[in-house]
Amino acid sequence: MQVKVYYHDTDCGGVVYYANYLKYLEEARTEFLAERGISVRELAAGGTLFVVSRQEIDYKFPAVYGDTLTIGTRIAETTAVRIYYEHEIRNQRDQLIAKACTLLVCVDRELKPRSIPEEIKEKIAANPE
Repeated sequence: MQVKVYYHDTDCGGVVYYANYLKYLEEARTEFLAERGISVRELAAGGTLFVVSRQEIDYKFPAVYGDTLTIGTRIAETTAVRIYYEHEIRNQRDQLIAKACTLLVCVDRELKPRSIPEEIKEKIAANPE
């Protein structure tokens, strides 16, 4: 996924504000699933939700106003209730901006862990990164 850095994404120094990377990662995961025919909206409407239970980000180089960032997303591991994503964010010069790992847990409407639906597992497994 690509994202352009706008002024509102930056701090007073023109550098992407660190918390905005969380937004970029969320959007990248949503697009990753959509490319595999999985609608986060439809899952939620049916009572299947994914919540972030752990987030790690290593910032390597500053992204700045005007950059175009490419966010690479892959699933490193799945369990019965968890999806472990790995992300790399690079700028238009292919400089590594950040590396991130996100752990999602599948839950029901009461936010209790539940098994990831088989259909989701199949779509993730059937489509290469």
